[in-house]
Amino acid sequence: MKQSIFARVAQLANANINALLDSAEDPQKMLDQMVRDYSANIREAEAAVAQTIGNVRMAEEDYRRAVNDANSWGSKAIAASRKADEFRAAGNGVDADKFDALARLALQRQMTAESTAKGQEPGLAAQNEIVDKLKGGLDQMKGKLHELTAKRNELVARSRTAAAQSQVHEALKSLDAGDPTSAIGRYEERIRRQEATVRGQQELAASSLDAQFASLEDLGEQTEVEARLAALKSMDRKAIDY
Repeated sequence: MKQSIFARVAQLANANINALLDSAEDPQKMLDQMVRDYSANIREAEAAVAQTIGNVRMAEEDYRRAVNDANSWGSKAIAASRKADEFRAAGNGVDADKFDALARLALQRQMTAESTAKGQEPGLAAQNEIVDKLKGGLDQMKGKLHELTAKRNELVARSRTAAAQSQVHEALKSLDAGDPTSAIGRYEERIRRQEATVRGQQELAASSLDAQFASLEDLGEQTEVEARLAALKSMDRKAIDY
């Protein structure tokens, strides 16, 4: 199980986000899913790494205990050997042999503890190397998650901006289609036509009035002619009478 988690850590950390985005039908949905996957895998990997670190620390404690035991048994062996030498110097061979036996036993325990510690050293080194790699992988994953989140947020912002621009564009199109100034223009044209009709009527009326005045002038001229003719006739009659 841990191996599969660690394999996913390496796979996700090495993923080429840009290439994945280029091949995605819906980049935003893909980024949302990747953020969720990364977050879930990071949590799972952190738990596994924490457990691995805990196991390594326990192994380190066992190693230190073995080293301490070796040192402790070595000290006991020295103390027992010195005591044996003291008893032997005093002529007490029985107690000297007894403490020499204790020294031998302590040395055997020391050798066992040293062997245990020595056997643990390679495993500890390998496990600490694995822990360092796992920590580095987690750091890479967290960096990728930050990158993913930033790209997702950028894409969402761009998408919202594009949607807003599209709404503005559609609003402008609807304004163009139902432009109130076009209705005002049509109404203005209608008024202009009415005004033109009034001017035509006025011009027509003025033309008719001029004709009437012209008729009056003609009538006055005819009246003058008739008056002069009557005067001529009157003069002729008077001449005849004389």
